[in-house]
Amino acid sequence: MASPIDELLLPFRPFGVNLGLERIKYLLEKLGNPQEKVSIIHVAGSNGKGSVCAYLSSIFTHCGYKTGRYTSPHLLDWTERICLNEKPIEEAKLIEILGKIVAIVDGDSEKCPTLFEIITAAAWYYFALESVDIAIMEVGLGGRLDATNVCDSPLASIITSISREHWQVLGDSIAQIAAEKAGIIKKNCPVLAADSIPLEAKEVIAKKAEKLQAPLWWIPPAIRKGHNHAQYDNLVYKLPLAGDSQLQNSTLAIAACKLLQPKYPRLTPENITLGIEKTQWPGRIQWLTWQNTPILIDGAHNVESARILRQYVNPLRKEILWLIGMLNTKDHAGIFQELLHPHDSLYLVPVPDHNTADPESLAILAKQIQPHLRQVKTYPELFTALDAIIPHCQPTTQQIVICGSLYLIGYLLRGG
Repeated sequence: MASPIDELLLPFRPFGVNLGLERIKYLLEKLGNPQEKVSIIHVAGSNGKGSVCAYLSSIFTHCGYKTGRYTSPHLLDWTERICLNEKPIEEAKLIEILGKIVAIVDGDSEKCPTLFEIITAAAWYYFALESVDIAIMEVGLGGRLDATNVCDSPLASIITSISREHWQVLGDSIAQIAAEKAGIIKKNCPVLAADSIPLEAKEVIAKKAEKLQAPLWWIPPAIRKGHNHAQYDNLVYKLPLAGDSQLQNSTLAIAACKLLQPKYPRLTPENITLGIEKTQWPGRIQWLTWQNTPILIDGAHNVESARILRQYVNPLRKEILWLIGMLNTKDHAGIFQELLHPHDSLYLVPVPDHNTADPESLAILAKQIQPHLRQVKTYPELFTALDAIIPHCQPTTQQIVICGSLYLIGYLLRGG
């Protein structure tokens, strides 16, 4: 059943992804340019940007600063996308703001915004209304032409990673994709970028930063200390999020805090450490118990995130029972090449209510890529698959992993 927010946004769904800044700027001008009243950290990247936003939001909130956070997509509810001090906006407030925005939009005009532009405008409006001390803004897609890219002087721009993601829109090469991500770099505004970014992309980012006289720092990953602690510079901290990628994501957040400490003096090493430890970011390498069986869920939906997930499950030394659904636009072959090992089993399902890849077609592809899978089956629906798999799962030697799409993970967590 559609929520009131779904009903408000429904007319804007047909516009799909349509990158460009003219419509969002026109809409924000009608709203009084709220983006000009908000101090932001802007975060782009193929993977990891949500985690970096989660770390930063947790740290600034822990320090007592009024902190906005805008991320996408949501797992359970639209309100998750717009948070204040780690709490989602109240549904009634979001409905009120969206109603105000929809009322000033001309649906027949060429300047009619997309759904993402509407919800992004709502975030800008809410953060200005609440007079936040800082807002952590995650890019939706790309960077240069993304609806979040309307602030001329961010406190910092962060680029978390560059890999071949959304190539249909951003360009087929790493250099082209890097150029789109580097579009968030602004004149004289500091840039923090992951040292793990490929050299080809680094060159593009460095050239853009130099052209705009933007100070650029390449931030190395932390060093792992024991099972779930890490060290960066002189800071030793507990990592609450799983996966080796968090060694890099966490240092980007820490480096941004150190950079901004003069403006935000409560960003002490102790507060940064405690803020990181409190960070929560569901649906990313997360353990759940389902019908008394431990399952691992992850939103991995591109080649790089699939590689990170496979690295995480390898030490388990178990047969992996993959339960996967993917959107039609993803690099299915590349993802399977990273995930599937001989003697794994694969169960394929559709992603509900989205442009899903056909499970039968994925099954054919998977068998071509990894002919030594123990089992390949398709199911019409995620919970049907779980009901069939769990009774036969041996947790001591087998591990169920659900991945392929954040929308699929959201469907699981909502319970259908």
